[in-house]
Amino acid sequence: MTGMVLMVCCSFFVLFFVSVQAYDDNNDYTKYFLGFSVYISNTTNKEDGVLCFRDTNYTRATIPNPVNITCPYHGRYVIYFNNRTHPPYPKGYSYNAWIELCEVEVNGCPSPGYYGENCSLECPQNCQGGYCDIVEGTCFGCAHRYIGSRCQECVAGLFGNNCVENCSMHCGDPGICDKVTAHCNGSCLAGWEGEMCQNECPMGSYGVNCIGNCSLTCRHPGKCDKVTGHCDGGCQRGWTGVRCEEGKRYRN
Repeated sequence: MTGMVLMVCCSFFVLFFVSVQAYDDNNDYTKYFLGFSVYISNTTNKEDGVLCFRDTNYTRATIPNPVNITCPYHGRYVIYFNNRTHPPYPKGYSYNAWIELCEVEVNGCPSPGYYGENCSLECPQNCQGGYCDIVEGTCFGCAHRYIGSRCQECVAGLFGNNCVENCSMHCGDPGICDKVTAHCNGSCLAGWEGEMCQNECPMGSYGVNCIGNCSLTCRHPGKCDKVTGHCDGGCQRGWTGVRCEEGKRYRN
């Protein structure tokens, strides 16, 4: 069954052939519908689209009539498909495929980019392609740089309006920060300080968040590497160690 025009799809109502006989395992028509699939595509070729539903569990006794199918995709054509090309077939299946449908209803908004009652609400602006679930308004995918059910959050590593600013690589977790304020989460890499870890340690300090004090026993008192705290140029007489923290012992 092809050719049904649909812009944004949410659900299908499929009504199989109707007979006066009860729809159960004694009904001769049920075997022809087992194993059916429904696709949605922008062309009349199902291979160009996405699979919305494939029956792998129904039996002649359990297949409902009608069948309601929810499909969170968008496209132009709804394609009902069934085949019998790979025997042996499951128990109850017919040997030939027949399409005997009474009705296929497609429920969705007539124009893309809307959802809700009477399709009166616009989809979130960062939904990929402008498409969203016509009931909940959640996005099927997000535009570049956004995440979240409504694509309202920046991906990790970005912040600010339109998510175009990069978090500092000097954050304790490099490139990761608050997506609104850009503040680093908890700490900075050694040698940096500030809410966004944008400032190098001032003279005389070093380490994570610059909380370490350079040793006054460095050769140049209070001057050291801002990352490691190692003294520049060695130690004053009588001291040793990379930070000049150890007193030398002299033999008499």
